[in-house]
Amino acid sequence: MVPSYERPVVAMHAVSFKEAPSTPGWHEARPADEQARGPWWLPFRDATLNELMPQVEVSNQSVAAAVARYAAAQALLAGQQAQLRPSLGLSASATRSQAGSAGGPGRAPVTSLRVAANADWEFDLWGRLRAGVEQAQASAQASAADLAAAKLSAQAALATAYFSLREADAELVLLRDTVVAYERSLQITDNRYAAGQAARTDVLQAQTQLANTRAEVAALAVQRQQFEHAVAVLVGKAPADFTLAAGAWTQTVPEVPPALPSELLQRRPDIAAAERAVAAANAGIGVARAAFYPSLSLGATAGSAGPRVSDLFDAANTLWSLGLSLAQVLFDGGALQAALDSAQASRGVAVAGYRQAVLAAFQSVEDLLAQRRGLNEQLTLRQQASAAANLTEQQVLNRYRAGQVDFTDVVTAQASALAARRSLVQLQVGLQTNAIALVQALGGGWSPDAK
Repeated sequence: MVPSYERPVVAMHAVSFKEAPSTPGWHEARPADEQARGPWWLPFRDATLNELMPQVEVSNQSVAAAVARYAAAQALLAGQQAQLRPSLGLSASATRSQAGSAGGPGRAPVTSLRVAANADWEFDLWGRLRAGVEQAQASAQASAADLAAAKLSAQAALATAYFSLREADAELVLLRDTVVAYERSLQITDNRYAAGQAARTDVLQAQTQLANTRAEVAALAVQRQQFEHAVAVLVGKAPADFTLAAGAWTQTVPEVPPALPSELLQRRPDIAAAERAVAAANAGIGVARAAFYPSLSLGATAGSAGPRVSDLFDAANTLWSLGLSLAQVLFDGGALQAALDSAQASRGVAVAGYRQAVLAAFQSVEDLLAQRRGLNEQLTLRQQASAAANLTEQQVLNRYRAGQVDFTDVVTAQASALAARRSLVQLQVGLQTNAIALVQALGGGWSPDAK
């Protein structure tokens, strides 16, 4: 009764991603969606991140909820499988009754004891029960894929928050060093003003620049605390119970080779979950079709009855029954047909959802590959800009000390140098978060040793 299942087809002619037309030297691992999603973070070579990651699977509450949902799906599957087997039961009863005529004395009370065992078994002639098992099994597999997706999502979120925190640490060091430099500039302007070589406005500009930079330090410190809170929640701890000391930022950016478009269907757990949802909906059609046909069940009972407990063990008081039961709906006002139409429509919804998940996955990979290329192109330019701005800052400051330029030129050069340095730091963490997102978009499970 279950329609023959075929995985939905998604029109796809490209043999590689548009943003990564070739990957020389790379051999695809071809992992299935149920394989472990890690340890993909090891190539970032950060010891603290390596210590934090295992806590996600153990303590992250989103992952714990996904684990519970998978356990519930497994239990539903076991319950559906149980319907294929006979059910056995045991019953016992004791009654005491009295009968009498109206207006006259009644008969003596009568005690009746009964013990019986019964068995029932529904013959799965039309495949309704087997279709139900297929549906529950596909749903359990979808829950397993959802669990893998939840783990991968939590891991990616942790890595992103962690590197954002380390980038904030690096920027705080940069800003605090800048504050020290601006304090020296303020001292220079004070000395020149006291000597009558500079105007009062130079001092005011230096004070303004220093105060604004100190304010940026305070604002960035708050952002750093928020990243720390996010890391705490992702590893399943209250922010008040978690502290991550400032540390060195490992700026390693591993090269994540893109998979072939066709392999994306095997790697991403969300695509696997969408495909299993189609299989479950397909089996649901079989359940709805089987409801049009009669159900046949076998029932058997064996027991004993009597007025006393000792009579229950007397062979003369044994009783048994064996029978077949046939049931068929003759008229239901179109309810069965409506249920079948609903099941077929549900499969259409699941197919559209699967195709949309595939297209969205392709888009996310293409977007991230384009972003990676753009970030790599910017990196060299940002490094050149930062080096040039640092040199300009030093030269302008030297010329100000010699009285050759106004302090406004110094402020402009220092602001440009600081902006260039911060842009370079932000670009470097952007490369890391891009690599994290690309690993997630490709379904995880990547390692540099994969062949």
